[in-house]
Amino acid sequence: MTTYTEQFSAAAKANAEAQIALFNQLASKTFEGVEKLVDLNLKAAKSSLEETQAAAQKLFSAKDPQEFFTLTSSHAQPTLEKSVAYGRHLSGIFSSTQAELTKAAEAQIAEVNRKVVALIDEAAKNAPAGSEQAISILKSTIGNLSAGYEQFTKNAKQAAEVLEANVTNAVDQISQAGAKVTRATKK
Repeated sequence: MTTYTEQFSAAAKANAEAQIALFNQLASKTFEGVEKLVDLNLKAAKSSLEETQAAAQKLFSAKDPQEFFTLTSSHAQPTLEKSVAYGRHLSGIFSSTQAELTKAAEAQIAEVNRKVVALIDEAAKNAPAGSEQAISILKSTIGNLSAGYEQFTKNAKQAAEVLEANVTNAVDQISQAGAKVTRATKK
């Protein structure tokens, strides 16, 4: 039979290893999100430079001020649409990265809770008489911590959903405003 010290030492070692694994997983997911963000920004910058060059050539070839202003206004809507698409893509990257980080953390927390409860149950089997109340308090504390974490996670998810909805709403409003400006300039 193993002693309490050995059990807790093994549990502490397993917990430390799990924390390191979680950190590595979170770092990996974060890095993937940053890679997606960098890729999006590089593609957007390249596209913007190419489009700006093409637009400038067209504007310099305008034969009169009316044609110049017509060309200028014709570039407003596509530019706005690309900005809106960029905003949506950016929001998607943040949302998916946040979801992956949350999923990884939740899985780790659930596993740690399961191991802690198993360790407490094992300790309770070998505990001296009269320690039932202390073990009950410990189990209650673990349950309360789990409930608190679940509430925190629920609130964080709701906050992320509200942020995503706000970004989507803002992008939609910008798109609608741009469409109105484009229609007004065509008149």
